[in-house]
Amino acid sequence: MSNEEDDIKKEIEIWKIKKLIKSLSIARGNGTSMISLIMPSTEDLGKINHMLTNEMGTASNIKSRVNRLSVLTAIKSTQERIKLYNNKMPKNGLVVYCGTVIQEGNKEKKVTIDFEPFKPLNTFLYMCDSKFHVEALEELLQSDDKYGFIIVDGNGTTFATLSNNNKNILQHFAVTLQSKTRRGGQSALRFSRLRNEQRHNYRLKISELASKHFISDDKVNVEGIIIAGCAEFKNSLIAKDFLDQRLMDKVISVLDIAYGGENGLNQSIELSKESLSNLQFVKEKKLLQDYFHNIDIDNGLYCFGIKDTLYSLEAGAVSKLIIFQDLDLNRYVLRDKENNEEIIFSKELKDNNKEIVEMELLTDWFSENYRNWGCELHFISDCSAEGNQFKNGFGGIGGILRYVLPMEYEQEELSDFDLDDDDFFI
Repeated sequence: MSNEEDDIKKEIEIWKIKKLIKSLSIARGNGTSMISLIMPSTEDLGKINHMLTNEMGTASNIKSRVNRLSVLTAIKSTQERIKLYNNKMPKNGLVVYCGTVIQEGNKEKKVTIDFEPFKPLNTFLYMCDSKFHVEALEELLQSDDKYGFIIVDGNGTTFATLSNNNKNILQHFAVTLQSKTRRGGQSALRFSRLRNEQRHNYRLKISELASKHFISDDKVNVEGIIIAGCAEFKNSLIAKDFLDQRLMDKVISVLDIAYGGENGLNQSIELSKESLSNLQFVKEKKLLQDYFHNIDIDNGLYCFGIKDTLYSLEAGAVSKLIIFQDLDLNRYVLRDKENNEEIIFSKELKDNNKEIVEMELLTDWFSENYRNWGCELHFISDCSAEGNQFKNGFGGIGGILRYVLPMEYEQEELSDFDLDDDDFFI
């Protein structure tokens, strides 16, 4: 799997975790019958099951009959879910949420969720409460992208990487550069030439080492690069194209700092925190700017709205499928008395007299099926002006096309779909 495919997969997994956290955070139950169980890969499922058995003994002493039965049922359901893994802990750990949730109208709904997260868990948690605890899941949303740092001044250069809060100094080398000479006469030009040559060679060495540390298998191995320093060297690295063009394309910011070496690295990490935290926001804006540029020049390499987007997907023309992350549309599969099925996309069903065979959020459906159309899937927020425009002006669904696709189709070509635009544009 390529790095680009990995990034898309991770982006979708992060969206799923955000969606799950949002739904679990607002869930409430009666008593203490909602179990949150977070297990790193270092835990033993046999021991966890034994712990739950002991918890059942403790729960048997709860005075309230209703609460006691709810807690015992939740613990038993949790044990049943754990048994499905045959006492083998998944490599990234295991998450289980189980309990009875109170819905509107005081109706009860049993919730049981278990899954292996997309990256390793570091925290163990077992809570039996009136709510689900999602703090450990929020740790999964912390970026584990790796960023490269080049700290350069007249005394030497430091190469380092940063991932989460883990700093790794790859190399530091010192240099002694000739200072400006005060000698006059014919020697002045010769010393000036030697000084400039020495600085030129210093920059070449920085460039060579940058390629060595930040390019692997002919690909850049960091998400972005920060260049920092307290002299003119940092600016000339970019201005005179000393760095490999692949590294130049990854430069996020160039910082002025007061120190070199490790102290300078610490200062540049502190100064670049905002840039790094906004990187996903920047990616989102860039994607939507490319999308809107196609619309501005009207080159036909775009689609929007559920009708045109589905048609383009079925034709295999969509390169990047763009969906608003909180798109409020459902996908319904309906069946009539003659067992004929139809699919409609709507916020809710209106005057329906058919059997509902299947109902799923459209965002969930896309996340499970986007690979069938050979496209990338990108969920975007409405935090930026572009995102807000995409949500409100384009229905929150669209795509960048590989080639121009004439939108000349008859309704019967999409006979499986009931496409009422009033349902789709929010």
